[in-house]
Amino acid sequence: MTKKLFSQVLGLALVLSGPPAFAAGPAAFETVPVQVADSMRHPPFNRERQLRVPAGFGVQVVARIPKARFLMVTPKGDLLVSLPAYGKIVLVAPAQGDRVQVLINGLRRPQGMAFTTTKGATYLYVGESSEVCRFRFDPETQAVSAKETVVADLPDSSTPELGGAYGHELKNLNIGPDHKLYVDVASATNASPADASSDPVRCAIYQYDLDGAHGRLFARGIRNAEGLGFLPGTNQLWAVVNGRDNLRYPLRQSWQNSGTNDYGKRLVSYIDDHPPDALIHVREGSNFGWPFANPNPDTPSGLNGMPFDPDYENNPDWQKVPETALTRIDKGIQAHSAPLGMAFLQGTNVPEVIRNGLAVAYHGSWDRSRKTGYKVAYFPWTQEGRPGPQVDLVSGWLDEATEDYWGRPVDVKPGKDGALYITDDDSGTVYRVARKP
Repeated sequence: MTKKLFSQVLGLALVLSGPPAFAAGPAAFETVPVQVADSMRHPPFNRERQLRVPAGFGVQVVARIPKARFLMVTPKGDLLVSLPAYGKIVLVAPAQGDRVQVLINGLRRPQGMAFTTTKGATYLYVGESSEVCRFRFDPETQAVSAKETVVADLPDSSTPELGGAYGHELKNLNIGPDHKLYVDVASATNASPADASSDPVRCAIYQYDLDGAHGRLFARGIRNAEGLGFLPGTNQLWAVVNGRDNLRYPLRQSWQNSGTNDYGKRLVSYIDDHPPDALIHVREGSNFGWPFANPNPDTPSGLNGMPFDPDYENNPDWQKVPETALTRIDKGIQAHSAPLGMAFLQGTNVPEVIRNGLAVAYHGSWDRSRKTGYKVAYFPWTQEGRPGPQVDLVSGWLDEATEDYWGRPVDVKPGKDGALYITDDDSGTVYRVARKP
């Protein structure tokens, strides 16, 4: 992005979201060294690393945890980190150096976590690949009770019909202000209609009572919703979604004036930017199209409120599912960015300059001709209650010139101390991004 365009984007973010917001211009950001204790200087921190952050902020490594995935802040202000690869949830106390202790062990690929207090008791909910469980949690001692299964028999790689293969079996969840539990059951495949007709549907978000009762399909057509969050002060559930790969050109015309009919062709230049990943407002009864349709960013509206194109493989020429049956994507994200964890920052203790918006961790592409993602993005929230233009909040894990990378962000959460905490499963790191003293 050129300096002029970068300045325009930041200026527009300022206008849309209202004060406070980033100041316009490239001076709003600076590149800073990542601060690392000697005890944590194994690769990739065996050499100096730098990240680009808002001006006046710094970055510190607070823990090295192999395969660190999703984050949750405890009522006391410490961090929980899920480790699906090891079946564990660990407790990190940033104020006590790099102290890390195993809180829960023996889980089946745990990922999403949520706290809630009901009838005077605090519970930690955990999304395992095959179920949702909960533990009684003591806010002072941070000890947990015996495991209680809340939602059983969720599909994962052990589901007989899948033969041991499940592409997105990790479960993400959130608890709303309506005291309901929301669980993402993602697709087992890249783009198979079997996921849309399975029982349960495997491209959907489900709603349950806190005890797991009265489960029902809430929204569908969602390939893989990773981050789930409620806009503070509302009952609005939002999610970031990973789009499909290897999308064939679905229109009976030429692509980029090729001079030929490119219908059904696998075109690298098309796949690179199609379909966009998505940020969606998940309303009850919504159908966001997957795997029968994909959002089209090539209209004057760009990445906002995109119309759909029919999926060439699963819905050629709209023969199976009409566009009128679908819910438009609210905000598109560069295809193959792989958005994972997210957090609304309104009402938190982070600095005012970033408080009115949404932070999203982009894990980064594996299947694009030029890599994209590998950063934490920020969407300022408009006065109309919508996401504004994306700004790169924390970046530098990817060298765009060489396409080498040394980290892959997974989740981002605001701490009680006003810092942003970020996990990185590639380097096995938890970062703290905060204003410099």
